[in-house]
Amino acid sequence: MNPSAPAFPADAPLAKIHQLYHVQSHLIDGGRAAEWAATFTADGTFGSPTYPRPVAGTAALTAFAERFAAGCAAEGVVRRHVVTNVAVTGADDDGALRVVAYLQIVATPRGGTPRTERFTTLTDRLVRDGDGWRIAARAVRRDDAPES
Repeated sequence: MNPSAPAFPADAPLAKIHQLYHVQSHLIDGGRAAEWAATFTADGTFGSPTYPRPVAGTAALTAFAERFAAGCAAEGVVRRHVVTNVAVTGADDDGALRVVAYLQIVATPRGGTPRTERFTTLTDRLVRDGDGWRIAARAVRRDDAPES
């Protein structure tokens, strides 16, 4: 094993973690706001420099996803979240996982040409929920922003 590689639990259920990210993208892209919000913990947080302030909790996350869908509809644009390179980078003492991934937002105007709107990095804290996982905290960083 490479000593410079990040340590993560050998038993991390990678298929379930990847499925969480895939389903989450389909939910927000499909306008299923409450179901998207339910992929976060009840007090989960979402922070992104694209939006004016972070949101926290199920109600705020649902409202955020509803605004996203309404904005797409008003603009006549289909937006797709494309999550790739999902990697578990570590675990906290309480069993929560640290996960990073790349996120592209691709926008296709009705009758127009698709374009990449944003390319970002997600940094998430996942907690176990029964036999699955939920996002407790998400921080989005634009690729043109300095790392903090």
